[in-house]
Amino acid sequence: MTIHTTHPFLEPEGDRDPVRQLRGRVGAAVSLWTAGSADDRTGLTVSSWLVAGGDPGRVLALLDPDADLTDALLGTGRGVVQLLSWDDRNLADVFAGTAPAPGGPWRLAEWVATDHGPRLGHAATWATVEVESDVEVGWSRLVTCTLVEVVVGEDVDPLVHRRGRYLPPGG
Repeated sequence: MTIHTTHPFLEPEGDRDPVRQLRGRVGAAVSLWTAGSADDRTGLTVSSWLVAGGDPGRVLALLDPDADLTDALLGTGRGVVQLLSWDDRNLADVFAGTAPAPGGPWRLAEWVATDHGPRLGHAATWATVEVESDVEVGWSRLVTCTLVEVVVGEDVDPLVHRRGRYLPPGG
């Protein structure tokens, strides 16, 4: 067995998708989007999103068109967006579908039921949203939501994603 210092599945330099490389260099706060009711809820980790000022303010996100969250959000027209912290790395991976969750992802944290969907109980910053529009953009759905209720708490150790990795607090 040989141990390499490089990624074993990395595409050769000339074969890498420049769009993915550009997107990977745009750092982003990691959010968890949730929708549905207590018996039919779903969530998705999202880092391709932004906030637009206005009255009302809006949140725009690029969502996976095949994700259960996208179906639920577009079906109900309502959801919850919460910012994750450094301690939520495992939760982010589970809702992204890259880590296992014996018993399901909803057992990993405490949740508060809202009329817009489940809200992460310990999230310091969160918003309830209502879908305004959605359109196909590339391989994603660009979903525009109006902000209904916004709570902004302490920004201690936010979870930031850049170039395929989480950045440590202060990194």
